[in-house]
Amino acid sequence: MKPVRVGICGLGTVGGGTFNVLTRNADDIARRAGRPIVIEQVAHRSIHPDCDITGINTTTDVFEVANNPNVDVLVELIGGYDMARELVLTAIANGKHVVTANKALIAVHGNEIFKAAHEKGVIVAFEAAVAGGIPVIKSLREGLGANRIEWVAGIINGTGNFILTHMRDEGRAFEDVLAEAQALGYAEADPTFDVEGIDAAHKLTILASIAYGVPLQFEKAFTEGISRITAEDVEQADNLGYVIKHLGISKRTDQGLELRVHPTLIPKERLLANVHGVKNAIAIMGDAVGPTLYYGAGAGAEPTASAVVADLLDVARDISTDHHYRVPYLAFSGIDEDVSQLPIMPMEDIITAYYLRLLAVDRPGVLARVATILAEQGISIEALIQKEATEGELVPIILLTHRTKEKQMNEAIREIEAMADIAGPVTRIRVESLSEGE
Repeated sequence: MKPVRVGICGLGTVGGGTFNVLTRNADDIARRAGRPIVIEQVAHRSIHPDCDITGINTTTDVFEVANNPNVDVLVELIGGYDMARELVLTAIANGKHVVTANKALIAVHGNEIFKAAHEKGVIVAFEAAVAGGIPVIKSLREGLGANRIEWVAGIINGTGNFILTHMRDEGRAFEDVLAEAQALGYAEADPTFDVEGIDAAHKLTILASIAYGVPLQFEKAFTEGISRITAEDVEQADNLGYVIKHLGISKRTDQGLELRVHPTLIPKERLLANVHGVKNAIAIMGDAVGPTLYYGAGAGAEPTASAVVADLLDVARDISTDHHYRVPYLAFSGIDEDVSQLPIMPMEDIITAYYLRLLAVDRPGVLARVATILAEQGISIEALIQKEATEGELVPIILLTHRTKEKQMNEAIREIEAMADIAGPVTRIRVESLSEGE
C-alpha cells in the first residue's frame, strides 16, 4: 500500500525519540500498519544529538511542513500554546492529519481544533499528551467504551511524584528535593507548571472530557500545588496510615463533575499510594469493569515516542476510512462545545475528608475551641494527634476529619486562623479513600 508520509515538527527530546523509534522499528511498524510510515520532512531549531538525519529533508520553518503537499501527517512536538495552535490549524486546513503530544494545546484549544478537524475529515491523535507512554487515552476511549465512568484519579505529573516520594523516603524538605529534581532534569528551571498542578490539570481536563463526554474545560479545573507540603505533613500522614500524592481527580456526582488537582492523602494500601519516583499511574472506575489501573513511564524520549508512533499507526490504519466511521476524538459523538449536561462543580461544593495541621500555643482550652469551631460547621473529627511541648512552645495539632463540604471547611479554617492562640496559616490537605464504593 501507499506509504504514509510524516512531517515531524520539533526534534527535541520527544521529537528525537519519535524519529529514532520510527527509523529503528520501521519494518515492524509497517507490518502493524499495513503500509510503510516514512519520514518525509523534519523541522527543527537544533538537531537532537542521538538522531542521524542524513538524507532527510529538513527545515527550520515548521509551517513549511504544514504546507508541504507531500506530507500526509504532521507530528506537532514543539509544545506551547499559540504557535502550536496556528501550526496545527494550518495543517488541518491543508487536509493533513495531526499527531501531537501537546497536552496544553489540547486542553486549552482542543474544542476548536477538533471542530476544524471534523469539518475537514482529518484525524487528530493525542495519546502522548497524557501520561507519556501509558496508553490511557486509548484504553479510556475504546477499551472502556462499554462503561459508565464513575471516577478518574491519577498521578499524572512525574516531577511532583518524584518530590513527594523523596520527601517521604528521606524526610527531606520540599525545596531540597525540588533542587535535586532540577539538577536531574526532571524539573524545569521554572517548575511552576509541575509543582503547582497546571500540567496535571491539562491532562485531567483531557481525561475527564473523554470519560464523561463533555467539552474540554481547562479553565474550570481547580489546581493546588505541593510547595506548602512539609516533611512534618508527610510524616504525620504516614502515622495516620496515609501517603500524600499530588493527584488529578475527576468524579461524576448528582450535582455535576468534579475536576480538581491537589495534594491528597490516600490510604497506604491503595495501588496509587505505591507509585514512586517519576512514574505515572491512573486509576479509573467503570460501572461494568470496576477499578482498573494504568501504570508506567509518564515522560521521557522513547516512552512518549511510543505513544506518538502508536498514534501514527492508528492514522495509517484509518487514513482511508470515512471520518464518520472513525473513533470520535473525545470518545463521544456530538459533543456540543458550548453546552454540557454535566456542569463542572465549583470547588466549594466538593465533599471530601480533610487533614489539618495547625500550630497552637500550649494553653488549656485551645483544642476545645478548635473542636467547637469545627462542630459549628458540621465537621466531625475522626482522628487527632497532639504532640507534647514544654511551657510556652507552639505545639502542632494534627486533625483528620470526616467528609464535609469544602465551603464549610473554608469557613472553619478562617475562624481557626483568627484565634489568638493559633500561629500562622492552617495547613489543609484533602483525603480520598478512592475505594470501590466511591
